[in-house]
Amino acid sequence: MIAHAKRLTKSKFARNVAIVASGTAGAQAITMAFSPIITRLYGPEAFGVLGTFTAILAVLTPLAALSYPIAIVLPKRDSDALGLANLSLGIAVVMSLLAAMILTLFKAPIVNVFNLEAVESFILLLPLAMLFTAAMAVMSQWVIRKKLFKIKAKVAVLQALWLNLAKAGIGLLSPLSAVLVVLATAGSLIHALMLWVWVRKRTNSLIIKCDVKSLLLGNRYVDLAGRYRDFAYYRTPQNVLNAVSQSIPILMLASFFGPAAAGFYALSKMVLGVPTELVGKSISSVFYPRFNEAVQNKENHFELLIKVTLSLALVGLLPFSLLIVFGPWIFSALFGSEWHVAGEYAQWMAIWAYFGFLNSPSVSAIQVLSLNKFFLLYEVFSVAGRASFMAIGCIVFESDFTAVALFSISAALFNALLVVIVMIACKKNQMEGLI
Repeated sequence: MIAHAKRLTKSKFARNVAIVASGTAGAQAITMAFSPIITRLYGPEAFGVLGTFTAILAVLTPLAALSYPIAIVLPKRDSDALGLANLSLGIAVVMSLLAAMILTLFKAPIVNVFNLEAVESFILLLPLAMLFTAAMAVMSQWVIRKKLFKIKAKVAVLQALWLNLAKAGIGLLSPLSAVLVVLATAGSLIHALMLWVWVRKRTNSLIIKCDVKSLLLGNRYVDLAGRYRDFAYYRTPQNVLNAVSQSIPILMLASFFGPAAAGFYALSKMVLGVPTELVGKSISSVFYPRFNEAVQNKENHFELLIKVTLSLALVGLLPFSLLIVFGPWIFSALFGSEWHVAGEYAQWMAIWAYFGFLNSPSVSAIQVLSLNKFFLLYEVFSVAGRASFMAIGCIVFESDFTAVALFSISAALFNALLVVIVMIACKKNQMEGLI
């Protein structure tokens, strides 16, 4: 494992990862530096409302553009990639308008059925947040496609700086959950705009626009939508199911144990996301186009997948182990004694997070290996399993700690299973390419 890591660090791949990771590290450093201030200003209840809002948004986000932004990296021609970008934005406008209409007409029944009283005041922000998140996804995938990793790094730092300054500054005057929700909604739009501005400075060839008329009438967009329909048919429901599995804990904790429990979970998830954002997603951003090239050029893509996964296993061992052993003390020291419970959640969630950290290259490989149909089936069983264990903790044991522990253990097992299955499929694809 160490030998694999040493060889990997000498490659262009590793240099690109370092560029992305430097920006992510800067962004995470800013976020963590502000977190002790922000957690003391807003408190667990406000974080619970924000967590509930973002959990609902996470479920709706894949529907915004039907996962077509993920396909932007794949075409050989930039013209097709730009077509996918325009297609994604056009679909996002239509879906956001549809969501706005549904939420306006059926707001009360939706709130009552899904027990969303905590976010009732902000529910009409969801269509806007869907549109802004889709725009950010389009720009992020274009940056990855063009390997403009320095731009990605710079924007990550600027985004974290302004967002945390706004949270802290406004929180000194009005530490309300509404502040966190509105900033979260606007954050995606500003992130997308910053990426667009920096890319336009770098090249004049970028023409990403939202043209709904040509979307509805243009044969080119119909052709692109059909060519990459697997993303709409399989990846979109898979992403929705994955978001549901990620959102189930916070929604169930809020429903059974109140917004404070949801707030504890939300902060734990944010802290556990630091290694994933810093290293896992940085590697994934570089790995996705590199793995696609390896498959197209008939290189040894199985060896590449193994190397990257083993490197992540080594890198993630220390930070996640520290949280498993010292979680409550770390949270109390950083965020205040009232967040001790969040550290107890984190001790269990770190097991799940470690295996989620490992599976990011496998998830990137899925779309290249055309495993989207399998991924959807996997997600169905994964969501059912995780939800069942979470429900047992909430309903049978009536304990938030037991619920979080059972959910985390089941999620870790499913993540490990995914890595094994993708490795087997990748090996099979490699062998078929040699015949």
